[in-house]
Parts: sequence; structure tokens; C-alpha cells
Amino acid sequence: MNGSSTLPDQVDLQKEILIPDYPDQNLNLSPVPDINDLVRSASRVIAPLGPIATFAARNPWMGLEGQSFEQVARWLKDIRDVDICPSASILLDAKNRGEIHQDFLEERLQHWLDVQSLDLSRDVAERFCRAALKLDDLPPNLLAAPKLKGLAEKLSGLKLKTIERHPMKTLSLRLEQQVCERVAHDLDRHVIKWCKLFLDESQAAWSLPNKEEGFYRAWRRLVQYDPALSHSQRRRLKDCPQEADAALKEALSALEIPEWQIQDYLEAHLLSLPGWAGMMLWRSQQSTRENSLLTEYLAVRISLEWALIKPYLPLPEQKTDDQSLLVPLIAAWVHWGEMPIEAWSQLSSSEQKARLNLAHRFDHLLRKRLWLEAWEQTYEERLKEMITSNQFKSDEIKPMLAQFAFCIDVRSEPFRRELEKAGPFKTYGVAGFFGLPIETCELGSQHSHSSLPVMLKPKHKVKEFSSEFEFKTYQQRRQVANSLNRTFKTMKQNMLTSLLLPELSGPWLSLQMLVRSFFPRCGGRTFRQLQQLWLRKPSTELSLDHKHTEAELPVGFSEEEKVYYVRQALKMMGLTNNFAPLVVICGHGSHSTNNPYSAALDCGACGGASGGFNARVLAALCNLPKVRKNLANEGISIPEDTVFTAAEHITTLNQLRWLYVPKLSETAQEAFEQICATLPNVSDCVNKEQLARLPNLSSRSKNPKTDMQRFAEDWSEVRPEWGLARNAAFIIGDRLLTQGCNLDGRVFLHNYDWKKDQDGILLSNIIAGPATVAQWINLQYYASTVAPHYYGSGNKATQTVTAGLGVMQGNASDLLTGLPWQSVMKSDQEVYHAPLRLLVLIQAPREYVERLLAHDSAFHQKVHNGWIRLATIDPEGYWESWS
Repeated sequence: MNGSSTLPDQVDLQKEILIPDYPDQNLNLSPVPDINDLVRSASRVIAPLGPIATFAARNPWMGLEGQSFEQVARWLKDIRDVDICPSASILLDAKNRGEIHQDFLEERLQHWLDVQSLDLSRDVAERFCRAALKLDDLPPNLLAAPKLKGLAEKLSGLKLKTIERHPMKTLSLRLEQQVCERVAHDLDRHVIKWCKLFLDESQAAWSLPNKEEGFYRAWRRLVQYDPALSHSQRRRLKDCPQEADAALKEALSALEIPEWQIQDYLEAHLLSLPGWAGMMLWRSQQSTRENSLLTEYLAVRISLEWALIKPYLPLPEQKTDDQSLLVPLIAAWVHWGEMPIEAWSQLSSSEQKARLNLAHRFDHLLRKRLWLEAWEQTYEERLKEMITSNQFKSDEIKPMLAQFAFCIDVRSEPFRRELEKAGPFKTYGVAGFFGLPIETCELGSQHSHSSLPVMLKPKHKVKEFSSEFEFKTYQQRRQVANSLNRTFKTMKQNMLTSLLLPELSGPWLSLQMLVRSFFPRCGGRTFRQLQQLWLRKPSTELSLDHKHTEAELPVGFSEEEKVYYVRQALKMMGLTNNFAPLVVICGHGSHSTNNPYSAALDCGACGGASGGFNARVLAALCNLPKVRKNLANEGISIPEDTVFTAAEHITTLNQLRWLYVPKLSETAQEAFEQICATLPNVSDCVNKEQLARLPNLSSRSKNPKTDMQRFAEDWSEVRPEWGLARNAAFIIGDRLLTQGCNLDGRVFLHNYDWKKDQDGILLSNIIAGPATVAQWINLQYYASTVAPHYYGSGNKATQTVTAGLGVMQGNASDLLTGLPWQSVMKSDQEVYHAPLRLLVLIQAPREYVERLLAHDSAFHQKVHNGWIRLATIDPEGYWESWS
């Protein structure tokens, strides 16, 4: 069954102004806010960007969700010439593959026409719009035709129903566009240089002097000696104020930026280099010591801008040319409306205006939006047909030998599907950190890292430990290895020893290069085994019991906290009764070689942290007798012979690696042995499916396991796996809803039983946590596909790892924020990722969803403004679209 609905108190988006104004234009701010407050407000246009070693998916428009998708799309197109709707070639290719149904495109067109005041015949409007929807470009010779320009001049007196849009561009960019001086380019080059010097964490042999004083003060001390600036430019910057906020205000005043436009101007500068600005924003959020870093960045940038463009000030005002606006509108009617130039003289002025207004409204962005919505609707209809026709039966009474809790990651879906086919196994989907807000510290490491979504903060630290004797010997071997690495790096960066280093290291590195190049699979395995043989890491235990506090975080858990986290984890995955003899908590990670984006293939939410450590902690907590006893008092009875174990799903190899297997009961041992016997066949099936998707490999793959191992170990491989490409939906419901369905590795699956959630708390937590993370992942893949030059990171083969932070193209590009070309494209011409906005499907009664939307304003806003699509399926199987 199918249906559609609008959100409670929702205004139909189609009835809004079709050419909306820019987001939150500032009008007459009185009194003028503090400059730091304006910087904080302006930072909404960029996303914080952490180091690539702890890569976490980010929604690049997370601060703009208060505006509609179309508003933001128009604003970005005008201010930075960035198009965030899929290109015509992407849309037409999707249609040719059968992914966009023509009927849905026609339905979107008719719906749009229904809400317009056309002032001309519906038939004429339909013919024009259908022709324009073919997405072909206007012929250049038509746009340059003298007759057409002459007609545009005659019609320039008509007052069209348009909204004037004046993008707030930086003065350096305006100057570059007006006089063809590369001022904006030079400004970016200078800013990039100083950002690299200040933010460098590992690569520079010499660090920036006075770095500890902050970015602005370190820059101010040195910029007056910068040989890349002219003498007059250095003299202008010599007397900059001591403090960043004062310098920023002084620069804005010198550029004569009106007070009511300051925030817009700051936003324009942040969008000039969103990567470096995003890194400054992220750093400012990590400690109070650097909380003004973004203000310092803007003070440096805008002070430099003033020094570069002062000789050209004041710039002439930008003027709108009515004639240039009319030329493409008339050409559109000539090309798509089959209306010759001569025919315009036969129309009254009202008829001329009606046609021009329609062409203005039905512009390229609106046309592509209709195509995108038709593509999304086609996918939703096919998903609906698959799920509603799925003949599933309850398996609650069917005995299960083992139960597996997997991360909701889309790469888990094919593995879960094959695992359930292979035996009496049941799988569950839950957020891959398993609800444990922990910071982890591996044996012998001096550093710990957060192992939870980046939107959360850790509340506990869990450490690995072993016997004192084993730890000392292991630590000594680690220190030897670390000393060799540090010595090698020191010699490489020293002017004298770098001359000797090739003679010393050449034979070993040459041998390693040959082995890794010609025998990547065997070489990688051999080098890894040699490392493990040298280190000989002992068996370890976890610090689960609360003992003391380190750096404001308690180590371990109290008895009450242990019970709380286990209870919450079991409820979130929907496993509170009918326990199997063996329960496997499966984290997930990846394995690749020479890959700056290796962290991006681990957990997309947790900053590149594998979920294996969390899985081990949860399994150990679930096996504690005191925890089980307390849970039994609350109605969650875990049988005595049920044993929890932990494993890691290696997504590159589609293997399960056992991390924690305690002493097993007899029935659990039987289950464990059957799983071990079954897993090779499961891996082979999933590997074949995965290989078939990789370009130019399926036809020559003879041994899936060997091929996947080679991809993981080959240091020249630019695409070890597809990651989360083609993700399209997030399903919140019982596994029975999708069991047996081939979801093609495109769906996040989170278990949910509405009958056990009368107050809606579980659903609210899923939406606020896992669903939000899935939306971030979805929109990062979306942005990297539709605007790879701005939100992606280009070709992996030509990237430069910079300052230990991220990647650049060349030595003077922005710090690239998104995914590489190879993560979203099959080839230079063919897109692999389908840029669709995430569809959230909730299996629950209608009143549950209404309550959720009423209480969760952020989620309501995302759905209302087109950043997420929403559908529900009620207990009777009735499908309802809310978007």
C-alpha cells in the first residue's frame, strides 16, 4: 500500500517563492554584535574539518539546514559558482540506466505547474517545460545572435517578477573578475602558506616561530619580512593591531564594509577556502586555548586582502544588466518553445512578460531539482515494492544457534544477508560504537583516542593491560621500533645526514619496494608477520572496573554504569529475550596500504576508529555475572550457557576476525565451530558480489579471496573497496522487514521494535544519533559527487599529504574536505555513487512519527527543508511518504 503525507504544520515547499533570497540576510543589525559573535555566526557556512588520520564524515551544509535545499543551492551558485544539484550528464546517465522513471518526472512537472500563476495557456507552458526538461544546453550561436540581443534591448523595459540577488562576494574576487588581476588567487596562495606553517603536525623540519602565541600573532611577527609580498604591502601590514579581533575590525573598516554586511562578508571569505577554514574551526572547538582561532584566521586573511587591493580601492559598484538577463530567457523560448524571434513582436507586453517570467522561474536549477526528485522517487518506489512484497514470517520461535550484532554501515548488509542464508543465525543492526562513550588506549601506547561518533564526547577511558613482566618486554620492543622510526625521520630532515641516508637505507627500501610492487599480497602479509613476530604482543585484559581518573576521564566503569550501558546496548539492538547460545558483537574496520583515506574506510562516524575495541568491551561487560544478575532483576534474563564474544568485520576482505572468545559453554562451542566452518563460504559470496561492482575486475576474477587480499595490500591500489558509495536509505525497523531482500549494500539497517518503545525514547535516540551520522555520510558522498572540484578531493594519484593533516592537489590548493574521485566515480566519465538525499524509513505507527516530528525540531527541519526524505511503514504494511 502507498500513501503520502505532509508534515504537521508544514507549508508546501512548492508554494514558496520559487527564486528564494539568500539564507538569513543580515538587515540593519542594531546594536552591532561583537566581532567574535559575528565570526561564530558566519562559521555556519563551513563544516569543521578534522585531520585525515581521524577522518569523520561531515555534512558540508550542517549549519545551513535552517534554509531549504533549493535556497542554499541558489546561494552557493551565485556566491561561489558551485552547483550542488547533479549535473545534466549525471541525471541523463541515470535515466539511461533505468534509475529515473519518466512518469515520476512528469508527475513532478505537473505538480510544479499546478501551483504557478502562469498568465498564459497551460498547454503552451507544458510544451515549453517538457522541452526544457530534456536538459540540453542552449546553442552558443543562438545566444550570440545579433537579432536576439536586439530583441533583448527592446524588451529591457519590462518589469519581470524576479527577485534581485546580489551575492556578497569578497572584494578581491570582485576585483579579479573586473580587471582580470589574480588578486583572489594570490590572496589564497598567501593564506594557504601561513595555514600550512601554523597547522603542521608532523612533516616540517622547522616549525613556525612563536607558534605558541597563536596564529595571528605568529603571522604578524613574520609577515613584515615575507619576500613574497612587495615592500609597500609589507609596510601596510607592519602596523597591524596586536590583537586579532582589533585587526579584523580595522581591516573591515578600511575596506568600507557596512556593519550590516559584515557577517555576509566573513561568510564569503570562509567559503573561499572552506578546507583550511574548516580546519581552523575544528581546532577552535578542541580547546579553550584556541577558541578564537577562526577569528585569527579571518584577521590574517582580510588584513592580507586589504594590503593586496588597497591601490584599487574603492571598487566600482556592481550593476545588474537587464539585457544580459533577458538574452537567455528569450533564447530559451526560441530553442525550447519553438517561438522564432520574429514572433515576439506579435505578442502583447503582458504575453511577453508571462513567457519571460516562466523561463526565469523554470531555470536550470529548478529543472535539475525536478530530475533529482524523480530519481529519489524512483528509488523509493522500488524499495517500497521490494519490502512490501517481501513474504516474511516471524522467527521468534525458531531456535537460533548464534546472534550477531553488526554496525548499521551499508557494507554490513551484504555480509548479514549471506550469513543469515548460511545457517540458523540472526543478525541485528545497531550503531557501531554500541552505545559506549569511551576513549581507548591500547597496550603500551602513550596516546588514547575517542572511539565514538565525533558528535559525542567520551565519558570513560578503557585501557588494555597485561602482566607486568610481559608488558615490560613488549614495551621495550615497541620502544626500539619507535626509536628506529624517529631516527629515520630525523636523518631524513637533517641537511647533512639526509645525504648519507640513501646509502644506509637504500638496499632495504629497494627490496621493500620491489616486493610490494610485484608481490603485494605476499609481501604485505610477510612484512606484517615480521612486525608481529618482533613485537609479540601478549594477551591482554581490559580495565573495566573503575579505579581512578586520568585527564578528567574515569578509567573503567562503576557497577551501575556497567549495567546501564549493557541494558542500553541490548535495548538499542532489540535483543532483550530469546538469547542464542552464542552472541557475537561485531565491530567493523578496514585494511588498506599506502592510503591517506584509510580512516575513511573504517567507521564513518567515529573518526576512523574501528569498532572492534568497543565490541570487545561490550562483550566482556555482558559476560559479567553481576551485570547479568542485575539485568535479570529488570526483566532481561540472559541464560547461563549464553556467551558473548567479539569480532571485527574487515570490510575490505569481508572477513570476521575474532577479538575476544572467552571460555565457551557446550552449546556455545558448537555454535562457534559451525560459524568458523561457515564463514569462508560467506566471505566468498560477499567478495564475488563486491568484485562485480569494482570496475574492470569481475570478468578476470578467479579467486575472490586472493583478489580482495591483493587490493588490501597493494600500495598502488587507488580503490581497495567502494566504502559507503551508493548509500541511499536508512531503515529503522525489525530485521524481518528486510530479511531476504537484496538491498545491494545501499541501506543502513538499524533494528527497532516500536512495541518496546511506548514513550518513543529509543526512536528519538536513533534519529538524533545514528540517523544523523548516516545523513552526514550521505551528504558528504553527495557533495563529493555533484561538486568534486569544491567539496571533493580530486584524483588520489595526484594528491599531496600536507602537514600531517589532510591532502591537497599540488602545493597551493585548499585543504581538500571530501572524498577522492575514486570513491565516487567508476571512471572519468561514469559516476558510481548515486547522489540521492537520504531516505529514512521508520517502521512504526503513524502517531509515533508525528510525536517524533513534534518533539524533534532539528529532524522536522531537515525533512521540511529537503535535507532528508522521510517515509513510514505502519504495522499493517501501509507505506506513507512524508516528504
